[in-house]
Amino acid sequence: MNKKSPLNYILLSALCMCGIFSKAQAQEFGGNPPSIKWNQVNTPQTRVIFPQGMDSAGRRVASIIARMNGVIQPTLGSRQKQVNVVLQNQTTFSNAYVGLAPFRSEFYLTPDQNSFEVGSLRWTDQLAIHEYRHVQQFNNFDVGVSRVLHIIFGESGQALANELSVPNWFFEGDAVFNETLVSQQGRGRLPYFFNGYRALWAADKNYSYQKLRNGSFLDYTPDHYPLGYMLVSYGRQQYGSTFWKGVTHNAAAYTYGLNPFQNAFKHAAKTDFMSFEQQAQHYYKQQFNDKPLTGYKKNQHFIANIEYPAFTEDGAMIYMKSTYNHLPVFVWKKGNVERVIKVRDMSLDSYFAYNNGKIVYAAYQPDARWGYRDYSEICVVDVKTGKETRLTHRTKYFSPDFSADGKSIVTVQQTADGKYAIHLLNAENGQLVAVVPNPQNLYFTYPKFYNNDQLVSAVRQPGGQMSIALVDIKSGKLEELTTRTEAPIGFTSVKGDTILFSATSGNRDKLYAITSKSRLYELSNDSLQAGIGNYQPALSKDKLAWVSFTAYGYQMHKVDKASVKWMPAGDTTSLSNFGIKVLQADSATNLLAKVNTQPLPVTKYNKAHGLFNFHSLIPSFNDPEYTISLEGENILNTFQSSLDFTYNRDEGYKQFGFSGIYGALFPYLQGGVDYTIDRKGYNSRTGGNVYWNETELFAGATVPLTFTNGTQITSLSFGSNIVYNSTSFQQAYRSQFADRSYTYLSNSFSVSHRIQKAKQNIYPRFAQSLLVQYKVAVSNISANQFLASGSLYLPGLSVNHNLVISGAFQQNGKENVISFSNGFPYSRGYTAENLYQLKKIGANYHFPIAYPDGGIGNTVYFQRIRGNLFFDYTRANDFYTNGRPFQANFRSTGAEIYFDTKWFNQTAITFGLRYSHLLDNDLFGTSNNRDRIELIVPLTLF
Repeated sequence: MNKKSPLNYILLSALCMCGIFSKAQAQEFGGNPPSIKWNQVNTPQTRVIFPQGMDSAGRRVASIIARMNGVIQPTLGSRQKQVNVVLQNQTTFSNAYVGLAPFRSEFYLTPDQNSFEVGSLRWTDQLAIHEYRHVQQFNNFDVGVSRVLHIIFGESGQALANELSVPNWFFEGDAVFNETLVSQQGRGRLPYFFNGYRALWAADKNYSYQKLRNGSFLDYTPDHYPLGYMLVSYGRQQYGSTFWKGVTHNAAAYTYGLNPFQNAFKHAAKTDFMSFEQQAQHYYKQQFNDKPLTGYKKNQHFIANIEYPAFTEDGAMIYMKSTYNHLPVFVWKKGNVERVIKVRDMSLDSYFAYNNGKIVYAAYQPDARWGYRDYSEICVVDVKTGKETRLTHRTKYFSPDFSADGKSIVTVQQTADGKYAIHLLNAENGQLVAVVPNPQNLYFTYPKFYNNDQLVSAVRQPGGQMSIALVDIKSGKLEELTTRTEAPIGFTSVKGDTILFSATSGNRDKLYAITSKSRLYELSNDSLQAGIGNYQPALSKDKLAWVSFTAYGYQMHKVDKASVKWMPAGDTTSLSNFGIKVLQADSATNLLAKVNTQPLPVTKYNKAHGLFNFHSLIPSFNDPEYTISLEGENILNTFQSSLDFTYNRDEGYKQFGFSGIYGALFPYLQGGVDYTIDRKGYNSRTGGNVYWNETELFAGATVPLTFTNGTQITSLSFGSNIVYNSTSFQQAYRSQFADRSYTYLSNSFSVSHRIQKAKQNIYPRFAQSLLVQYKVAVSNISANQFLASGSLYLPGLSVNHNLVISGAFQQNGKENVISFSNGFPYSRGYTAENLYQLKKIGANYHFPIAYPDGGIGNTVYFQRIRGNLFFDYTRANDFYTNGRPFQANFRSTGAEIYFDTKWFNQTAITFGLRYSHLLDNDLFGTSNNRDRIELIVPLTLF
C-alpha cells in the first residue's frame, strides 16, 4: 500500500492561495430573451431542458444518454449524479461543454458546415455521445483530495483539483474515443482530426511534450484533442479497456502525491509516462506513413493559413490569409504581387466564394443584448475597392456562393427550431428570391449553382451518411451522384459541368471530380500525393489549385491541369472503408445505431427552479480588496447570488454582504445588503483618521449592450443603484460625530471599443475604454463623488507593441460629510488616500521580450515574456479647516515584466514583477524608501 503524501494537501492549498484556476465554461449570463419558454425531459441520468417546440431534440438527447450510460460506465466508474443539459437554439456556434460550478451542460445546436472537422452525424447525436462522457468523468473524479476540496470549496474546488490532477487531453481524448466507439464515425476515425500531428511528423518537428501540451506564439501546435485520443486509445489497446479507470481515479484522488497523473500511470502501467507518450505517437505515425515535407527551412516558424483559393477571370488568385500577428485578410495575388483587399469581418470560419470581381462570405454578428443569440449575415466585397456591403441582417446563413451570372446567391439557412433550408437571394440587395423545398430536413453543406435550374451540394442524411447530389431548385428533388457513405464529403466547387470536392478514403482526405453528372475521378499527381489532406479545390481553364495542411499553416498549391491524373474511381463505395482502425469491439461498439428515440414525457420547466443554487466558495484577490464568496447560479444562468466577506487593504475595513442579480429581462436587476466594520477616512478637523461602521442596502438596474460593425466591437453598459446607508461611528469618535443615515444614487457608465486582436498581439492595436461613476446623496445630507477613468490603446513601434495612455479624474464634494469608497487608480508604488480631488495621467509601453517555449518539470511552462515601461503622474488637492489648500504630486516611473505561463500543462496564468521608483514622497505610506518592488499575481481564484 502506498501512503498518501501530505505534500498533496500542501500543494493544493498553495495553489488555492495563488489562484491558478479560471472557469472554462462558455455560458452567457442572462443570454436568452424572456420570451423563450422552456420544457424538459427528465430521466435518472439527465434533465434535458430545451425551448418549446424542440421536443424531438430533447427526447433524442435523453434517449441516447439513457441507452448509452450503463454500457460505457464500466470503463470509467459507476458513480452517477443527474446532470442538467440545456439545449441552446439561438446561437450560430457549433459547440458544447460540460462544466462544474454549477454542474451542467449546454449544447449549441447549429452544426458545422465542415464535415471533416467532427464528422457528419446528426448534431444532437454527436453532442450527446461526446458530452455525456464528460459528465461521467466529473462524477467519477470526485474522490480523494478532489473530494476534500469539493467539500471545502464546493464544485469549484473539485474543478480545481480535477484540473490539476487529470490533464485536459484525457478529458477530451476519452470523450473522442467514446464518440468513435459508439458510432460509425467519431473523430478518432477521421484523418482530418490527425492533420496537425501528421504535419509535425512530416516536417520532422520533434516538439517536447510540454510544448505540445501548452502551445506556442511562434509555432503551430495541435490542440489537446488529438493527443488525448492517441494516448487514450493506445492505452486501452495496450493495457485493456478499464486501464484508464484506475489511473484517473488514483490521479483525481492524489493517491501518489505530486504529479498525480503521471505517477498514477506509472504505477498502473509499470512504465514511464513519457516513453508511453512517444510510443503512442509512433504507433499513429505509422498509421499514416506520410512523406517528409520539403521546401522549408529547418527552424521555420508558422507562416500563415492560406485558405479557399479562387481563380479570377484574368488568372490571378484570391484567398484568405491569416497570420499570428495580423488580422485575417482577403488577398489578391498575381505573379509575385500580393495586395490586401480588406480585413475580414469577424466570422465563424474562413470560407468565402468569388465571382466576377466580388467576394461573398458569412460574417458573425452578436445580438446587442442577448449573449446566446447571434447571427451569420451575408457580406459582399468589391475586390477592386475593398468596399463591403452587408446584404442581410439578423439571419443565420452559411457558406454562400454566387450564380454564374453573379445575380443570385445560394446559401444554407438554419432556423431556431432546427429546420434546414437552401435559400436563394438577390445578390444586389439580399432579398429572398426562393426557398428550395427540403421535406426530409437534410443538412446541405457548401451548395453551388450547377446550372440555372440545379444546385450541387454535399448532403448529410440524419444517420450521418453523405453524398454529392444535384438539387432541383423548384422541387427540391435530389439526384445523388455518389452512393451514400459514412466518409465525410465537402468543399464542393463547380467549373462548367465538372464538380470537384474533397472526401475521405482510407486514411487520407483526397480530391475527387465528377464530370457529365456520373463519372467519378480521383485527382492525383506528386503534390496531391504528398499533401497532408487536400481540400478546397478550385479549377480554371488550365490550372488546379487546392490547399493542404503543413506545420506552417494551410498552404496553397497550384499546378497545370494537364499534370493531374484523373483516375476513374467508379463510385464512392470505395470511400466507405474510411478512417483509422484502432478500436477493439465491445458491447458499446456502434451503440448509437441501436438507439430509438423514446416517447419520453415532456413537461414545462419552471424558470424559477433552483434559483438560489449555491455551488462554490470562491476566494478572489482584486487589490486592494480580498474577498471570499459563496456563489450561486441557477441552471438557466438568469440569476446569480453571492454571500461574501471582503477585506479592504487600503482602508482596513471588513465587509459582510449578500447580493443578487437577475439577468432575464432587458436590464439586469440587482440588489443586496452589506455590513461594513472599521471603515475609515482622513478628517482635517482631527488631523487623523476617523473610524465607523456601515450598513448599506442597494437595488438598481444595469443595461449591458454589445455592438459591432464587423471588424470592431463596442461594449456599452450603463445603470444606476439606489443605496441606503446607515453609519454608526465607533465609540472613540461618538462625542465628535453623530450617527447618520442617508440615501444616495450610484450611477455608472462604461464603454469599450476595440478592433480584433491577432494571436501574438498583447492588446488590440487600437482600442479605447472609459468608465464614469457618479455618486450623489438624495436625502438628509449633501455629498457627491465623480470618477472618470479611461485608456487609449495605440500601435507601438512594432506590430506586437502597444502604447497605452491612461487618465483618471476623481472629485468629492467640498461639503461632503461622508466618504464614498475610493476607486481612483493611484500612481503605482504609492499608498492611496481618498482626497478631495485627484487627477492622473499615465503612459505605458508594452512589448514582447522573448518566446521561450520551454518549461520546468512539467510544472510551469513559459510561452512569452513581455515588458512594460510606465510613467504615472497623480495630482492631489485637499483642504484644511483653516482654508489652506493641500497640494501634492505623486509621480512614479518604472518597469513591469510579465510571464505568460501554463501551469501543469494546461492552466494559463500571467504573473509578473513591478519595479516602481517614486519621484515624490509617499506622504501616506510608512516607508521612506522610494524604490518599490511588487509581485503582480492573478486577481481571481477559481
